Amino acid sequence: MTSLLDRDPAVLVLEDGTRYVGNAYGAVGTTLGEVVFTTGMTGYQETLTDPSYAGQIVLQTAPHIGNTGVNTEDPESRRVWVAGYIVRDPSRVVSNWRAEESLDDALERDGIVGISGIDTRAITRHIRSAGSMRGGVFSGEAAAIDADEQLRIVQEAPQMTGQNLSGEVSVDVAAVTPAEGEKIGNLAVIDLGIKQATVNNLARRGFEVHVLPQSVTLEEIQAIEPVAVFYSNGPGDPAASAAHVDLLRGVLSEGLPFFGICFGNQLLGRALGLGTYKLPFGHRGINQPVRDKLTGRVEITAHNHGFAVDAPVEGEFDTDFGRAEVSHVGLNDNVVEGLRALDIPAFSVQYHPEAAGGPNDANYLFDRFKDMVVDHISKKDSNA
Repeated sequence: MTSLLDRDPAVLVLEDGTRYVGNAYGAVGTTLGEVVFTTGMTGYQETLTDPSYAGQIVLQTAPHIGNTGVNTEDPESRRVWVAGYIVRDPSRVVSNWRAEESLDDALERDGIVGISGIDTRAITRHIRSAGSMRGGVFSGEAAAIDADEQLRIVQEAPQMTGQNLSGEVSVDVAAVTPAEGEKIGNLAVIDLGIKQATVNNLARRGFEVHVLPQSVTLEEIQAIEPVAVFYSNGPGDPAASAAHVDLLRGVLSEGLPFFGICFGNQLLGRALGLGTYKLPFGHRGINQPVRDKLTGRVEITAHNHGFAVDAPVEGEFDTDFGRAEVSHVGLNDNVVEGLRALDIPAFSVQYHPEAAGGPNDANYLFDRFKDMVVDHISKKDSNA
């Protein structure tokens, strides 16, 4: 581990020309991506291994990062996915009995270029005013590149809008996790960037979880004789995922129960005939307040999304699959945080009920899904 007092220079360059000079953190080199901030004060290892962050340079608003190190038990997927990492004060020591290495060493090993020692509060306030934007971290020799050339490199990087990133994060072959306890049936999970905690929660509810590649066809889904279909979280623009929307429309037409989270919520919206749009700076963190309109309960939830569904927050509305309503609403900005179809067995939420590493307020949604599937099977059997 390189001493935090003896670091290569680094600079963060935003596409509007704003520059922040600091120190290299993790690997040394150049990285590009959409600069976003997350407000979680804990769970940085879960954040780094969340596939939804693919293509993004993640800024931690919590000032002190790395004190608990990293281990091989807490990752939410097979690798770190962030394009880059921004922290203010990296911990100089690791102080947790479960730690197997430092965060700095893990980032360096995985080739994640980061920057530390800069005013993350100022960057966050700038993004909240100007919106998320492309950026680049240049460290080591790259930090000495001419400022105009660095800015040109950043401005030529692809925008997040229009990107389909599911193919980069999805599994290549199907993986099966056995059901725990009494088995309800096979669940087809479309991996758009799933977290392991989601798989574990579904298996605990009695589903044999078949995690399928994002390129799966309706015929391949039907071949496992599923009792329901689940769309996971994931990165990218839902407007660039027409194939996944068409697949979901086929699933709904077959009458299969459906549950989607995060990216899956946006795709359900588009499958119903609704639009989606990019938020100014998105919702990212483990302290986002959401109201469940069915119960009136306010939940503190884990979010990671830069796009949202465009739908009327109050009242029912007609869709391509009958009536629907907004089931959950974000209390910070009134953004749609959930959808519920009223004439077919389908619902979704815009956040992460698996709560890795966030609050458990929304974990009940897995039970709500289980109850919907069991009820659907019961009605189907009684009509047979």
